[in-house]
Amino acid sequence: MENYIVVLFKNKKKKKIIKKFITIERAKLFFDKLMKESEDVVFEVLTENGCEAKYELAIIELKTRQEAPIYLVDEFGRNIKIKMDENDKNIYKILPYKKEETIYDLSQNKKIKLSQLIRRYLSGDGLKMVSVLNNKIIIQHDEKVNLFTLKSSFDADRFIDQVSLHFFKIKRGDCLFVKDSSTPQKKYLYELLESKGISKKILYRKFTSLPPSK
Repeated sequence: MENYIVVLFKNKKKKKIIKKFITIERAKLFFDKLMKESEDVVFEVLTENGCEAKYELAIIELKTRQEAPIYLVDEFGRNIKIKMDENDKNIYKILPYKKEETIYDLSQNKKIKLSQLIRRYLSGDGLKMVSVLNNKIIIQHDEKVNLFTLKSSFDADRFIDQVSLHFFKIKRGDCLFVKDSSTPQKKYLYELLESKGISKKILYRKFTSLPPSK
């Protein structure tokens, strides 16, 4: 019989049970593994359907008495007491969690992770140029041009910021990141992508889901 479950929370509400365990030792090992992966996330989810999305990972203890209350430190440094709605469950441990954002790859017609994008499109010799256009990311490498879409212009700008910072930290200088394109540069990108068969309707779109709420 399982005594502990590792659960993903979104905005303080239970979103998904990830795995169940009999012993706390195994639950903690799995929890620590996921938290280590979270620390390595470069491009995380910040919004969903136009609303802020904050994730937390927790170990939930089943059918036992919690001897002391659990507290979580929020972004303002305040200690917030954590309490479960269900009486037969207690929170053993909970921490902020970075969920990796996905990018829609038009050439493959599917969503991919940043690690897949880097391996497939930003590897090899030669200079790669990464530009932003509305909610699109354009990668140019030699004569190849690949297009990717994100949920909003906000996420596309954030993609450029986060990935360029990541490349700076790992000392990679073979990629040029262009965030604030001039009017002539934008015109060039529109014409280039149209010549590759991408419709104007797609190119001028600024979001594929609701834009972030103010």
